[in-house]
Amino acid sequence: MKWTEKSKENLAGYLFILPNVLGFAFFILLPLLFSLFLVFTEWDYLKGIGGITFTGFANIERALQDEMIYKSLKNNLIFSVVSVPAAMLIGLLFASALNKFVYMKSLIRTLIFLPYMSSLVAIAVVWRVMYNSSEGPINAFLRSIGIDSPPGWLASPDWALAAIIIMTVWTYIGYAMVLYLAGLQGISKDLYEAADIDGASGRQRLLSITVPLLKPTSFLIMVTLVIASFQVFAQVQVMTNGGPMHSTSVLALYIYTQAFEFRDMSYGATISWVLFLVIFAVTMIQWRTQKKWQNQF
Repeated sequence: MKWTEKSKENLAGYLFILPNVLGFAFFILLPLLFSLFLVFTEWDYLKGIGGITFTGFANIERALQDEMIYKSLKNNLIFSVVSVPAAMLIGLLFASALNKFVYMKSLIRTLIFLPYMSSLVAIAVVWRVMYNSSEGPINAFLRSIGIDSPPGWLASPDWALAAIIIMTVWTYIGYAMVLYLAGLQGISKDLYEAADIDGASGRQRLLSITVPLLKPTSFLIMVTLVIASFQVFAQVQVMTNGGPMHSTSVLALYIYTQAFEFRDMSYGATISWVLFLVIFAVTMIQWRTQKKWQNQF
């Protein structure tokens, strides 16, 4: 066989991507297919592969009747619906402010983005201390301004999920701000100058110029944050472990509990596919609705 120059180039290209393809196959594709196989089995993983027993659709039927899945899914939906818009709005406001002349802009941008880059476990531990109902600084501040009975936060079924949402929004803001800053720098200043000549207020410029031209950026931020919000785990596991009274239980934590605490790996895999289908459906809905008013996609 005669090797042409093009064949050599193709071979070199395939060899360059081979490590990545092998890594994807062994660490993503094969575990994904194996988890799908486990949905139709019962696996005592302490016995190895020999502990697998085929059970058909038993795990799926169990999942359809499991009230904890519906409660966890409800908490996931509340978490996503509240945290994503809040992070996007606050991130946009910070980006708009930093896009103008601000003293020590780089330092401020870094400080706002730092929580997103930090360890979620470490952040969750700090916030758990801050939320302490009797000695935490948050309730101490609330008492200092005249609130005699501040919320119990992580100890209260009514406030625990809200407390985790507040902490998560705080970490998401930096991510949204950085992407919005990149989008704002792509908007021509001539548009704002023309709006100033026409006498437009700051609010009118924001709603008529900034927001419409940032639609591609907003779409990217929304999709990525929605996916991240449905995969929330570390902060819930560290701060409440799903309590009190399952008020902060989410699907990712329920998967962990079933698979590694109760050692029911097959049912854990079943719930993980439920989570996948939910994320996939939400993402498709977002994509379809965006196409109606956005020409870039």
